[in-house]
Order: sequence, then structure tokens, then C-alpha cells
Amino acid sequence: MLRPIEALLRGDDPAWPLVLEWARSARNRVEILPVDRQAGEATLVALQVTTRSPMGAVALESGGLLVDHGWLRILGSGHVRLSDDLATWNGLRGEGVRPVTAPGALVVAYDVLGGFFAINGGALPGPVPHVFYLAPDTLKWEDLGRGYSDFLRFAFDADLARFYEGQRWPGWEMDVATLNGGQLFSFYPPLFTKEGAVGTSARKPVPARESWGVALELARQV
Repeated sequence: MLRPIEALLRGDDPAWPLVLEWARSARNRVEILPVDRQAGEATLVALQVTTRSPMGAVALESGGLLVDHGWLRILGSGHVRLSDDLATWNGLRGEGVRPVTAPGALVVAYDVLGGFFAINGGALPGPVPHVFYLAPDTLKWEDLGRGYSDFLRFAFDADLARFYEGQRWPGWEMDVATLNGGQLFSFYPPLFTKEGAVGTSARKPVPARESWGVALELARQV
């Protein structure tokens, strides 16, 4: 039985002020997208986490977070600039067409290269509940060695240029700015092939959810 919103709102010790503090002091630019309160509460109920957790706080208090000029997109309760929300992405709504999901893993973020970040709930070979990264150039899940809270700190403060070394191109900031809500880049030849590289492959915007379905299926085959 789902806990009601009243049971999930923890006014005694909310995590949102802490997340705001991390964002304000972040090394990387963090843009907090405005939230529709009703959407935030619906997402929180679907997730069944409290606002004492940073993930619950992000779900309730933000439409999502755009990090480093939008290169990294952390899911919240949805916004016109970041389509869909944590619950919809992970098939927790129970309505409409069921989205592509990875049972035992909760998608929490993605990047413009087509890489996806998910919390391991037992589906991936590694610690629970570490955040794993499905790398677009290898199609392998990589353990980041941290939970969701530390993942936020990583996104905010890590040297992302180093993390994505060799995977950015001149003028990427302007190209990323052209993406609509819920889009990322698709590369051809794909980055996981010998011929694929961000500097030489053709790229075009595609829906992130569509890219997720393709990446997940290819990763299963690998």
C-alpha cells in the first residue's frame, strides 16, 4: 500500500536545504528548474521516498537539475526543459504506455552523449544502492562507487571535463543549448563502434527516452 504524501513530507529534517547549499557552492554550474507542486507531490508518492532523502527532496522541490550548461540532466518532477520525471522514467506511474525500464535499477540522470545513471537495486553486478553509469562508448554499466547523495556532490563538484575527457567537442555548450526538453544527441557511427567518435560522428537530437530504450537493449546484447 502506497504511503500518502503526508507520510513522505518530513518537515522536521528535510534534505532540500542541504541540496540547495551544495548547488550554491558547486564547482559546476547548477540550474534548478522550477517545480509544479502538484507534480512534485505526485512524483514523491510514486517513488515512495521521504523528503529527508536528497532524491525525495529533488523530486518534490525541482523540475530537475541541469548541470554544466545542461550537459548532465538530473531528473526531478519534470519541466518543459527536462521532459518526464523520475516516476515516469522508471515506470512507476501505472498509467498509459509502460516505458522501457530496467527492473532492479532506477534511472536518475542522463547526459547529452546518451549515457545513463541509475541506482542499483539488485539488477547490476555490484553494490546496492550504488549509482552506475551506462557508458555510451562501451555499453557497459560502470559502478561510480557512490550512492545518490554522493552522486549529486559528484555532479556538482567533480571535474566533469576530466570525467568526459575526449568526449567533448569545440562549441559543445552552444550545441547543448539547442536541445529541447528531453533530448540528447545520437551519434553515427555510434560511439561504441571503432568508427564512432564525438569529433567525427554525425550527431542529431533525439528523444532521451528513445535513446534509453536502444542503449538498454544493446547493453543486454553485449
